[in-house]
Amino acid sequence: MRPRSTRAATTAGALCLALSLTAAVPAAAQTEPQGTAKVSKVGIAKKRLHVQSGDRVRVTGSVRPLAPGVVAHLKVWRKGKWRTFDRDRTGGRGRYHLRDRVRTPMSGAARIVVGGRSRRLGRLNVYRHAHASWYGPGLYGNPLGCGGTLYPGRLGVAHKTLPCGSKVTLRHRGRSVRVKVIDRGPYVGGREYDLTEATAQRLRFRGHGSILTTR
Repeated sequence: MRPRSTRAATTAGALCLALSLTAAVPAAAQTEPQGTAKVSKVGIAKKRLHVQSGDRVRVTGSVRPLAPGVVAHLKVWRKGKWRTFDRDRTGGRGRYHLRDRVRTPMSGAARIVVGGRSRRLGRLNVYRHAHASWYGPGLYGNPLGCGGTLYPGRLGVAHKTLPCGSKVTLRHRGRSVRVKVIDRGPYVGGREYDLTEATAQRLRFRGHGSILTTR
């Protein structure tokens, strides 16, 4: 049997070793499991939220303090809830890189969630091509298919089947606008949207041709 004094010395030595190892670990690491550390600031370096279907959405940035291993989420509001499109762990300098290839046209609010912090990104828009035209001069004062009258400065589009009041996002030459369906039409074959003059001006769209659209 080991002498009692020897066992006491062994126990005391183990306790000292445990205390020294605990002291060597930063306080944050003692209390926060990897991937759950709290951050005070979420920085956005670059974001690509206007893409065509099949392209990649991208968001890069960093967190403060520069905590490695924290999980960052790219979330988009779809069908009444926040859905995660991608996740990444921050690197040694607190940087994250989120990306996702989206193949279906869609539009929804986007945000970054990391370390207990949330930051809005704006609206994610994934577009498809549609053929459009515009109208206005000579028709001002006429009734609209969805109620009301057409007047200069009125924003909106005409569509044959979308419910009145539906919102659509249009993009052309690097400009975007989100407007409602306010009228019926167009009635020229092959055209999906008829933009009011004010909407066309916002987009610098003239004549008829291809335009990017999503809902």
